[in-house]
This record gives sequence, structure tokens and C-alpha cells, in this order.
Amino acid sequence: MIILDTPEQIHAYRMKTLLIGLRAEVKGMRLTSKGPTCYAQIKKEFGLKGSKQKVLDQFEMKFYKLGGKII
Repeated sequence: MIILDTPEQIHAYRMKTLLIGLRAEVKGMRLTSKGPTCYAQIKKEFGLKGSKQKVLDQFEMKFYKLGGKII
């Protein structure tokens, strides 16, 4: 079992989850039906603008620039 217990690890895991969700949304799927979309969360939290594909491209660059991997 892997334990993510530092704030940096938790933030990286959350970013990875949002990235996976946004990739699914670009293809037409959603991770949840009741909560806000990953697209909306990323735009609000990271201040990105544009279409889903443009936000995905910007967010991937930001994610991989910060290290882009978990564990």
C-alpha cells in the first residue's frame, strides 16, 4: 500500500486525478454526474481559460512542468 501523506504528494495526486478526468471529459465522458466537472474545477482553481482542449493542453504543461509524476 502506498501512503500519500505530505501536502505536496496530496496536491500532485489531486492534479493527476483532475487531469485524468479532464481527458475523459474531452472525449465526452464525465467522472461524476452531480459534482462540478473537472474542467470547471481546473478553470476556477488554476485560472486557465479556453475550450476544454485548450485547458487540457495548458493543464498538462503545468502538471508536467511541476514534475508530472506521482510516486
